[in-house]
Amino acid sequence: MRVLLSAAALAVTVLAAPASAADDAVIAALSARLFPTLDAAGHDPAALDRIVRAPGMERVLRTRRERRAACGQDLACRAQALLWSEPEAAVLRSAVAAEARLPKADDGRAAQLDREIAGINGIVRVYALGATPTTPIDGPGPIAPKDLAARLQAADWLAETPRDGSAQRLDPSIDYALALLDTSDRTDAIGHEPLTGGANAAPMARAKTLDWKRYRYSAMIVTGVGPEIEGEPLSPFGKYHLRLAARRFAQGDIAFLLVTGGRAHPRATPFTEADEMRKALIARYGIPADAIISEPYARHTTTNLRNASRLLAAMGAPMQMETVIVCNPLQSGYIESARFTERNAAELGYQPGTVVRRVSPTELVFRPSRASERVDPRDPLDP
Repeated sequence: MRVLLSAAALAVTVLAAPASAADDAVIAALSARLFPTLDAAGHDPAALDRIVRAPGMERVLRTRRERRAACGQDLACRAQALLWSEPEAAVLRSAVAAEARLPKADDGRAAQLDREIAGINGIVRVYALGATPTTPIDGPGPIAPKDLAARLQAADWLAETPRDGSAQRLDPSIDYALALLDTSDRTDAIGHEPLTGGANAAPMARAKTLDWKRYRYSAMIVTGVGPEIEGEPLSPFGKYHLRLAARRFAQGDIAFLLVTGGRAHPRATPFTEADEMRKALIARYGIPADAIISEPYARHTTTNLRNASRLLAAMGAPMQMETVIVCNPLQSGYIESARFTERNAAELGYQPGTVVRRVSPTELVFRPSRASERVDPRDPLDP
């Protein structure tokens, strides 16, 4: 079932439900997806109490409250006050790391918390304070000063309005960041949950019974190239990618087609690249639906490969198996370049995989990295 609901549907849900269940399903899902450790703390009152009472925490939280209160009604100042400084983050990191009942990432609870704090700070800087996002398609987009003021005021109020399961008692910055995304209609990170259901249900079921040894490659990764024209579901390059993909898949040595691309181009487009590629592969080329796995969140080439690797792990593909990347010669050359390696290091903090060899101008053999399985809260800025 889709998590994103229309305004009318949400209104009906709230009116029909008892008061105890009157919660924001969208924000709850977004919180769990982007800030899993802090979200889990909000759902565990005893753990949250221990974090609040941890050494140094009371002083940090008091300082943060006073800093925000000193801003009065200056909304930009109040947003700035919610940024976590490194000394403040260090105290919170220590308190959270001691909570054995909270989720633990593969590189530790403290490292995961660092990512979540970086996610909060990144959202506040871009969506509230006007910092330049990594690329023009990210962030809230150009908005009038009056609209920005409305978003900041709403986020400020929402951060203080009680929400079941929230870590607001610890600090309002978590719900403030979530409200900034919501008021900017940037809830992309939960737009296709659960990712293993919906269009992916059939391929996921097939993967469970698949004899992977029958195939040379676990998947063909088909990258999206978003259209730049409003109302256009597939770009000219995207159609070229699909022709290449269908012809290569017909050779029979690849288990799945993995189409990757989110709602990226142009800004506020209603079309998701992966969805449109999947529909075209079925309708135009007769590819069976259970042979196509969709990754509908990536907004850049870096996250095309990172998210594809994550999805392969989720479906149980042997991670030692190689994959094939099929795309136009320009993008293929970029993926193989040192510049792309540097960008992965700068934006992701690791490499989503390794280019093993080039087969043709449009085909690369790629081995995914297990590091790509990690959930990164920078996703709301670069899902």
